[in-house]
Amino acid sequence: MTRTIVESKTKTAIIGFDQPFCVIGERINPTGRKILAEELERGDFSRVEADAIAQVAAGATILDVNSGAVFSNKMAEDPRYADNNFVEPMLMPEMIKRVQAVTDCPICIDSSVPGALENGLMACEGRPLLNSVTGEEERLELVLPLVKKYNVPVVAISNDDTGISEDPDVRFAVAKKIVERAADFGIPAHDIVVDPLVMPIGAMATAGHQVFTLVRRLREELGVNTTCGASNISFGLPNRHGINNAFLPMAMGAGMTSAIMNPVALPVNAKRIAEKKAEIEAAGIILPEEIDDEVFVTLFGLGSTKSRPGKEMEAIRAANFLFDRDPHGTEWIKFNKVTPKAGHEGRGRAGRTGGRRRA
Repeated sequence: MTRTIVESKTKTAIIGFDQPFCVIGERINPTGRKILAEELERGDFSRVEADAIAQVAAGATILDVNSGAVFSNKMAEDPRYADNNFVEPMLMPEMIKRVQAVTDCPICIDSSVPGALENGLMACEGRPLLNSVTGEEERLELVLPLVKKYNVPVVAISNDDTGISEDPDVRFAVAKKIVERAADFGIPAHDIVVDPLVMPIGAMATAGHQVFTLVRRLREELGVNTTCGASNISFGLPNRHGINNAFLPMAMGAGMTSAIMNPVALPVNAKRIAEKKAEIEAAGIILPEEIDDEVFVTLFGLGSTKSRPGKEMEAIRAANFLFDRDPHGTEWIKFNKVTPKAGHEGRGRAGRTGGRRRA
């Protein structure tokens, strides 16, 4: 039974066919997050630390740390700050140190820059997952020696020098090539986690079917674990959570063992609350003056003012239970346990001591 071991200094995460689905939290990534990128440029890592804590609380098994930033404000003093190859090798180890200071969750080191990967490996405690290697010859020659040197598992992405193929057979062939080349370096298949590449279903109607078929082949023919960027499937479509919630259990049923995803439902901000209150008042509905924001957003289905597990996490935990990877439903029950309000501890339904009684 294939098992990929990822470790921090004190904690072990196992990606495997017989294991609960492994959630790799994706939020520590400045790509497309302008505020985070600006904070990192100023040497402010508070958001990195907060994202690490929130993702673990929401159920992340591994934390992906991506250093893909350029420092635009520093370009005037040194044009090298416009180059990822200059910025990422010095940024990655500091990000990893900050994450390790606030959580013992194992880490996935994520960069396209070999220098950032190696600096991350040197800073990381335990046995991290390396993200990633592709089928491109230059990339194989740069990354696989690092994987062997540091004895770590690696994400293998199914594209090569020709790009990303829409043909699933080609993507399988690229994955097979990477597994075989890794074996030449003495890297076992259980240390390869293949990303078969999920296409947006809005652009390719067969995208879901393709990835399910690919995952089965990768498991049965190559014996490797798999992962994906889970939200890619719903890119550009309305109600993305609805599609993701269906996709993840179906992928698990096909044999997928992990996903790189956001486990956190982000809190509703003050601007959205104010807009909704104005909308309600305009409709002639009078709200109690003492209503607090958390009660308000819950009542009107906006979510929560606090970070909490996203709907995708609910789907994953339910699927773990249904696939018998949650003995006795312990994690499902814990996930759905409601913390009693102050003064209501030990009471049953509707706050009545002892719950409902029969006459």
